[in-house]
Amino acid sequence: MFILANFLAALAQVLDYLLWVYMWILIGRVIISWVNADPANPIVRFLYAATDPVLDRVRRVLPAQAGGFDLSPIIVWIVILFLQRFLVRSLNDLAQALR
Repeated sequence: MFILANFLAALAQVLDYLLWVYMWILIGRVIISWVNADPANPIVRFLYAATDPVLDRVRRVLPAQAGGFDLSPIIVWIVILFLQRFLVRSLNDLAQALR
């Protein structure tokens, strides 16, 4: 059972890191949307390529705009926080219970 517990703990840690990195990518995307960034810049292209698929899905499901501001990054940020607080902690608790 300890092997499964270690696997779940490692999975939770990797998932937490991936969510944390994606949150910073999302913050970078929001910041470059405030300035007139060069769309030919490789960093700008990466940020758009990494976030557009998720943000487009949110925009299709919930056309959340308030006063011309796109609220989809905020919704994705809340979902990331939920996944970190619920899913990662649940996996850690399950791993602890299996030890």
